[in-house]
Amino acid sequence: MKNLLEIKNVIKNYGDFRALNDVSIHIPEGSVYGLLGPNGAGKTSLIRIINQITMPDSGSVMIDGEFLAPKHTADIGYLPEERGLYKSMKVGEQALYLAQLKGLSKSEARKRLKYWFDKFDISAWWGKKIEELSKGMAQKVQFIVTVLHEPKLLIFDEPFSGFDPINAQLIAQEILQLRDKGATIIFSTHRMESVEEMCDEIALIDKSNKILDGKLNDIKRQFKTHTFQVGLNTLNPKEVKASLKQNFDVLPADFKLLGNELTLNVKLGNNNSANELLSFLTSRGEVQHFVELIPNANDIFIQAINKNN
Repeated sequence: MKNLLEIKNVIKNYGDFRALNDVSIHIPEGSVYGLLGPNGAGKTSLIRIINQITMPDSGSVMIDGEFLAPKHTADIGYLPEERGLYKSMKVGEQALYLAQLKGLSKSEARKRLKYWFDKFDISAWWGKKIEELSKGMAQKVQFIVTVLHEPKLLIFDEPFSGFDPINAQLIAQEILQLRDKGATIIFSTHRMESVEEMCDEIALIDKSNKILDGKLNDIKRQFKTHTFQVGLNTLNPKEVKASLKQNFDVLPADFKLLGNELTLNVKLGNNNSANELLSFLTSRGEVQHFVELIPNANDIFIQAINKNN
């Protein structure tokens, strides 16, 4: 797959502090790419470099096969965590102004804004000032302004901040639709459930270094512990549990089922297979629940950061 954005060996210092240390990331075209990390890890510094707000001390950034240059401003849409709308300016007036800064003619900007304002059912806000809107309402306006010029690359930094669950889901669906139409998206968030839902690939930055990157499913495979949640209807739960311990690593159950099943977490050893565990269980009772524990993005985030520290 072609990479839209290639960041190679980027170093960024602020005085004696190194914000990015030899960071390389390749972002495939038409993907949602999760840029993750704790506060202060270096994510914002990297985003600022991509937006040409600051420049790297060394290394390179290429977009669509060309070295990043001022002309690429029109190819990028950026929704920052700290929103930047003028509070005393009217919504429609401001949206038109910002759209024209991104290269749209006034007539084309009006046409596109009408589409988005109708889509979000916010046409009545056109003459209101930003300061009259709630945080979530202002967020919708800024989202529209970010995507209006249909850039190749969209960068969303905590895009769901200020939204209730219904509007957060609405914006998530719009982001995925933009991806399906060909946009490449960098998605920076601390909401790991959103990473699960939306991201094709991720990179994890900690203490200025990239410590993990790749396809999310591939990374999950790396972090698998080969542990299964087991629920078994059996007449002899104590005997079954004791017998299991002779062949497998049996861990305390951290889940509940609706009935009175024997519930266990069972970890396979190097010489065991899932089929062997399942065969053992079916010979001792009726299996009600048998699910492999796949690490989620939150588990991976915590484990990788703890290991790095």
